[in-house]
Amino acid sequence: MASASQLLPPAPPPAAPLHRPRTRSHLAVPRLRCRAASSAAASSGASLLERGGSAAEVALREFVTLDELRAAVRLRVRTFCEYAVDSVGAEDHRKALADREFEALQDRISGKMINFQRVSCINGTVPLSPSLMTADELCSMCKFVEDGEERVVVGSLDLNQCLWLPDELTGKRPGVNEDSQTRAYLSNVCVAKELQKKGLGYALVDKSKKLAREWGITDLYVHVAINNIAGQKLYKKSGFVYEGEEPAWKARFLGRPRRLLLWFDMNKEPL
Repeated sequence: MASASQLLPPAPPPAAPLHRPRTRSHLAVPRLRCRAASSAAASSGASLLERGGSAAEVALREFVTLDELRAAVRLRVRTFCEYAVDSVGAEDHRKALADREFEALQDRISGKMINFQRVSCINGTVPLSPSLMTADELCSMCKFVEDGEERVVVGSLDLNQCLWLPDELTGKRPGVNEDSQTRAYLSNVCVAKELQKKGLGYALVDKSKKLAREWGITDLYVHVAINNIAGQKLYKKSGFVYEGEEPAWKARFLGRPRRLLLWFDMNKEPL
């Protein structure tokens, strides 16, 4: 599922793309904010995904290490960029795109990018197990090691506290307030194709709402492509309602499907 705003930076395309539609390593990055949590603590809020007759425990949390953050970025590139099997330079392009997004995401989280007041990457991860090993590409691209345990990022999103996202329709609520910013956007919402339609997307969005409430967010937004029916159903189920939509000319200029802007009232109900 690639249902929300994508902040992956552009890069030169490969020759034949199909289309683009426990060491605490984070301590080496100045001001990089993340929530440290042990695997046991993360598992306390875990859900179970059935896959091939077996159950996989999914831990939902803010990222802990840079290795996990990089694995999340790789999942996004895998989700948002598709290539023909015989594309020349496709793997090099994927790697370059992942490297650029990894640096950009660190800058957003650390507060180096103007407009982003606070950003967190929320991931769903599972232990690397025999039942998951059939998804060779997913395991090889999105694996990381924490406390000696191999895990795989299978879902991810960013929660961005800011007044707008680059190249996106801007939410109107609660308006511009010079004293505080209580508007937030979800972006880069994705779930590994092998584990879609199992409730993980809904669980990630629900987790982001809980964190947004901790931040004092009053209005939560997400963008979704007008042709992404699955994404629209997910957000409707999560309580989002229509606020506006992108002009057709802008979508053509940016070379992408037109997007809807959906809004969730954080004051509507307790989480």
